[in-house]
Amino acid sequence: MRLVRPLASLIAAGLLSSTAMAPLRAQEAPAAPAAPAAAPTTPPKLIVAISVDQFSANLFAEYRNRFTGGFARLLDGAVFPSGYQSHAATETCPGHSTILTGSRPYRTGIMANDWYDQKAARADKKIYCAEDETVPGSNSDDYTVSDRHLKVPTLGERMKNANPATRVVSVAGKDRAAVMMGGHKVDELWWWGGKGFVSYAGRTMPAVVQRANAAVAAQIARAQPALELPALCQARSQPIQVGTRTVGTGRFERAAGDTNAFRRSPEFDGAVLALAAGLIQDMKLGQGETTDIISVGASATDYVGHGFGTEGSEMCLQMLSLDRSLGDFFAVLDATGVDYQVVLTADHGGQDIAERHAIHAMPDATRQGGTLDVKVIGQEIGRKLGIAGPVLLGGVNGDIWYDIKLTAAQRAAVEREAIARLSANPQVETVFTRAQVLATRMPGHTDPQTWSLLERARASFDPERSGDLLVPLKPRVTPVPLPVGSTVASHGSFWDYDRRVPMLFWRKGMTPFEQPLGVETVDILPTLAALIHLPVPAGEIDGRCLDLDAGPGDSCRR
Repeated sequence: MRLVRPLASLIAAGLLSSTAMAPLRAQEAPAAPAAPAAAPTTPPKLIVAISVDQFSANLFAEYRNRFTGGFARLLDGAVFPSGYQSHAATETCPGHSTILTGSRPYRTGIMANDWYDQKAARADKKIYCAEDETVPGSNSDDYTVSDRHLKVPTLGERMKNANPATRVVSVAGKDRAAVMMGGHKVDELWWWGGKGFVSYAGRTMPAVVQRANAAVAAQIARAQPALELPALCQARSQPIQVGTRTVGTGRFERAAGDTNAFRRSPEFDGAVLALAAGLIQDMKLGQGETTDIISVGASATDYVGHGFGTEGSEMCLQMLSLDRSLGDFFAVLDATGVDYQVVLTADHGGQDIAERHAIHAMPDATRQGGTLDVKVIGQEIGRKLGIAGPVLLGGVNGDIWYDIKLTAAQRAAVEREAIARLSANPQVETVFTRAQVLATRMPGHTDPQTWSLLERARASFDPERSGDLLVPLKPRVTPVPLPVGSTVASHGSFWDYDRRVPMLFWRKGMTPFEQPLGVETVDILPTLAALIHLPVPAGEIDGRCLDLDAGPGDSCRR
């Protein structure tokens, strides 16, 4: 059986030194975890925070007993299978903003991937979460990456504020993942720019990034033959028709030079993890007097999920390949001898394509219909009320804004019409107004599975950026209408298949345990901060510390 192992191949191409290559050359499988030792009580020297984009709790449950590599190691730690991105806007940018800030999106300011700022100086009023819209000539598609919209500090920032000797590194497949996990004070921050890893303008590219870009360019220049299907994936390989596309049987064959196919394949995560491993080695992270931190955003699962759905041969191969790449990554870290603490989670979940749901005992799953086009609805309302202009901005399954030029009377009339039209649509669950959301009390430390839809919306709502209406679709309505292009499935809903994600903690010597009750991704920062004895005022965050000591001790009170 041949599964892609891009991290190992990039290491062999010279990205890392020979000392890091040894454990991977010596064996096919990743190094097994060392025998259990006494539970660690001193702070770890390196924190490794990994986000697997669109790695839902459902995917984790489906494959957890099939993992033999990196995930298998993490399963030998503290397992929280019901972690929650507890808010309503289950998109990439808001999700990543919670993982290392301890704060929900209402506090981070990252309430969606995009929002409308009708007071923005430029013609394009749509604002991307990780851009600087003040740069002349920029727009929401062609922008300068920036951390200016993140309102709170990350764990790395707090560590560096407490001890400037701390090194903070962030690497990801997406700019928004790297920025939201790295924060405002980073020593190295790199993301995939389309043809190689890039960073902020003016930043010097270190030798390891140059080596990574050369190695990845050489890999992309070679054609990738179709991957062999192990028995597990053969059982999941079934063609599904989605409009004019057929998905479900792909094996990631790629023509030489096809960067889009590279990004939407297991090769992509291998490249990100290889660069992360190279930075750890070159910078000697975890080998100084203080604790360092590196965040890693593995984005391929999201691209595979959007492009092919969360089932089929494509996702099966992605899961098994990522498991091996994580195993290779941990083997490199083991070779450094550094005492490292891992946390792995996801920015959001996702659901499978409606067409496959329909044949998998879920016949009520469907796609968003054309009658839910907010632009068209706004035009109809404008004609009825005699109002020129767009009237409504945004989209369903999220925020809708009223045209800022409307008078108070016009806004009231538009709101009545919009609520009536949207509420009458059979695919819409409900419609919330800004006033309803702001009148809702912020949820406390309760099981996020029990939160009302209004509480979920409140956790996402930033009064400066959120819309005038919030419109969740009914469960299992995929917000991707036909005909489809490169995207056949999506996420972003209020529902638990998009909110629930695994949270896995591992450190050499810890006693493994599993806690099935609901926790939140905002709990990660205080949990890690306690391990390194970093005080974080409770009023500044939303999370609570999770005790990682399986015995009578308490890692939150050391």
